[in-house]
Amino acid sequence: MRDIVKKYPMGDEEAVVLRNVDLSIEKGEYLSVLGPSGSGKSTLMNIVGCLDKASSGEYILRGRLIEALDEAELAGIRGREVGFIFQNSQLLPKLDALKNVELPLLYAGVRPRKRTQMAKEILVKVGLEDRMHHYPNMLSGGQQQRVAIARALITNPTLLLADEPTGALDQATGQQIMGLFEELNNDGHTVIMITHDMNVARHAKRTVNIIDGMLTEGGVTG
Repeated sequence: MRDIVKKYPMGDEEAVVLRNVDLSIEKGEYLSVLGPSGSGKSTLMNIVGCLDKASSGEYILRGRLIEALDEAELAGIRGREVGFIFQNSQLLPKLDALKNVELPLLYAGVRPRKRTQMAKEILVKVGLEDRMHHYPNMLSGGQQQRVAIARALITNPTLLLADEPTGALDQATGQQIMGLFEELNNDGHTVIMITHDMNVARHAKRTVNIIDGMLTEGGVTG
């Protein structure tokens, strides 16, 4: 990202949410973006995840200039390149864990037998081999978040983008989820974590701070 600015209209004026953000992330990094509520970190996450475009500046993801892509191309990027993990797991309540994890492959047109096999393998990887046929209301908060992480991993995305991934969990469960992120990063996954919690940010190997839409390096060491 180079000189990224994001503005939103506000009546007759404009609110500047991101101010000339420069950010480079290498494959295999584990980065936390640390900032208080209203600092612009969610807006930054939306741009990194191709859910939104910058007002100005340049964002290149794996050699592609994101600003030059149309909505269909952006949807393809989101489906293949980015795995999203949110504070609330956002599982579909009428589907069991296996079917929730299969969803991205269903949308991608993968055949039923193949997507079931892949979903089972990824659920084993996140430690839920004995919960595959449990529905969300039968799972603990930590287990639901593990299903969400498995769903994000199923397409083998370029990067995992986690927005306050432990925000809805108790401390002990949150520590377990952080341990899982560390394992995934050690396996080669690129992880970007958005958080307001310094103790959560410490788990990353690198931290950038965001305040009033401006990004600075450092402040917390993993």
